Amino acid sequence: MSARVRKLFFAFLAMSLTSAALPAMEWPLQDATVVRNFGFNERGRPTVGVVLAGDGEVLASGSGEVIFSFSGSNTASRFPSTLGAWMAVDLGNGLISIYARYYDADGPAPSRVDLGAPIATAGASGWSTQEGCYFMLFDRRERRWVNPAMIVTPFQDTLVPQIHGIQLLAEDGTLVNIVPGQSVIQGMYGIIVNASDALSGNRGNSLAPHRIISSVNGTEVGRLSLETISVRDGVMLINRSAQVPARRVYAPFPAFEAGEVWLNRGQAILEIIVQDIAGNSSRTVAHIFVE
Repeated sequence: MSARVRKLFFAFLAMSLTSAALPAMEWPLQDATVVRNFGFNERGRPTVGVVLAGDGEVLASGSGEVIFSFSGSNTASRFPSTLGAWMAVDLGNGLISIYARYYDADGPAPSRVDLGAPIATAGASGWSTQEGCYFMLFDRRERRWVNPAMIVTPFQDTLVPQIHGIQLLAEDGTLVNIVPGQSVIQGMYGIIVNASDALSGNRGNSLAPHRIISSVNGTEVGRLSLETISVRDGVMLINRSAQVPARRVYAPFPAFEAGEVWLNRGQAILEIIVQDIAGNSSRTVAHIFVE
């Protein structure tokens, strides 16, 4: 996105808020495949929306006033928009819906859209690698991105999340794989969890889990929740018991730093619970000897 387009968009986000009640919402593509979901670890940065693959018409997920639109053909600048063709709609109560990376739009955008009305054609523009659209929700009152799956009609999901591995990150940057009989020296460690989720009938795409809970000897030491991602002074903040910079949570790729703990000498019992937004969960326990 060019600097000029970015400036105009966030100027719209600073407009006065409306008091209208938030209506029901639906996904903008029917029969779509979820390629990346909210919080997905994308090379060390979180995805702040849902990437949908599919064809057909992009439908308005909710009713509201169109406050910004961009055709995707940036003739006034040599810097093309990374979002391609995109549109922002004020849904009321400070919530903005954003549709992006669809087929370059022709003609002027409407001034208002209604729930389920066609607003564009699914396609590929900006940094898109396949046909579909990129759907985001931004709460301008709280200055945070919101997980659309918390508001929009949920996808069918009966599959449990998968825990692929656990590591401890020492203060000197050393990573220790947690395997049976593992021992570490006393000290402060980040808890690195490699976990993924999947949707029923979603063609095997690996997605981010919704929540990761870490406990040591029965005491919770981290609760990573991918419900919202706040923005303060240009820094993305993730909820992990307290808000921490995204660069801490999203390193190293493709895992998540789900908590932090001081390990004293003796035996430590590390428990990891991974949940998806539908309530499915997985659990693993590791016994660690601390020297």
